[in-house]
Amino acid sequence: MATSKADPASASAAFVNLPVEDLPRSIAFFEALGFACDPRFTDATAACVILGPSHYAMLITHARFKDFTPYGRVDAHRNTEVLVALQFASRALVDTIAEQAIVAGGRQFRPPEDHGWMYGRAFQDPDGHIWEPFFMDTEAMRAGQPESIG
Repeated sequence: MATSKADPASASAAFVNLPVEDLPRSIAFFEALGFACDPRFTDATAACVILGPSHYAMLITHARFKDFTPYGRVDAHRNTEVLVALQFASRALVDTIAEQAIVAGGRQFRPPEDHGWMYGRAFQDPDGHIWEPFFMDTEAMRAGQPESIG
């Protein structure tokens, strides 16, 4: 496991590549959540959603997605391909993102989960991909479970 930014095993960025049926609809959905697209990596077949510093979601049309893999595409409305968890700075931001997702055309995937030191929500975007915004209070976690974090 990487131990520092200088460690050669450290990833400098993360891109989650997701197939989407209707690219303009998907862009509008993520813009409604407050995210922006990087125009350098956005065209008629793909959009690069900036999730945070060095964290991106590539929304790729079904036709273009076929160029990246010889395997069939998963129907995210019927099967789970990935759970995308994004950490936010507060519980309020978690609620805001989840509520904006529902207003923008997503749907709640499961009820909020509150573990005291960790709080999370889960929603599906219009293409069925599952997103899990969460807040984690590591100090409260350490206070409540000192043996588990070494």
